Amino acid sequence: MNRFLGLKTIAEQLNHRIILSGRAALARKWGAEGIYGEIAKLEPADDLLRIASTHNGYEIDSANKAGVDAVMLSPVFPTRSHPDGSTLGPLGFSVLAQQARMPVIALGGMTHARAEKWDIRRWAAIDGLS
Repeated sequence: MNRFLGLKTIAEQLNHRIILSGRAALARKWGAEGIYGEIAKLEPADDLLRIASTHNGYEIDSANKAGVDAVMLSPVFPTRSHPDGSTLGPLGFSVLAQQARMPVIALGGMTHARAEKWDIRRWAAIDGLS
């Protein structure tokens, strides 16, 4: 939890939001503003932002039906955790993002430079915070 509190302090100073990958009860206990996970496992939580993990059109459609607040669509680029895995690439990301009825956050190998180059306005990093 100490690491979480440190990141939360930094995020608040930068006007960012903290989303916890996990259960709603833990997010509330730690003071996170939302939860993140697979659409099938994402709990209902009216008091928290709900962000679904998506990788394809089927999952985006499921997120649309579930009425989540946002989706993280990945992987856009290769990542250290899955260096040989298939990626969406900027074009694939753009095509799938257009199917979503909610904000789409790019994930997977994202950097500030890539976001600027491909005009991706919403992006997140996981490995960069490990």
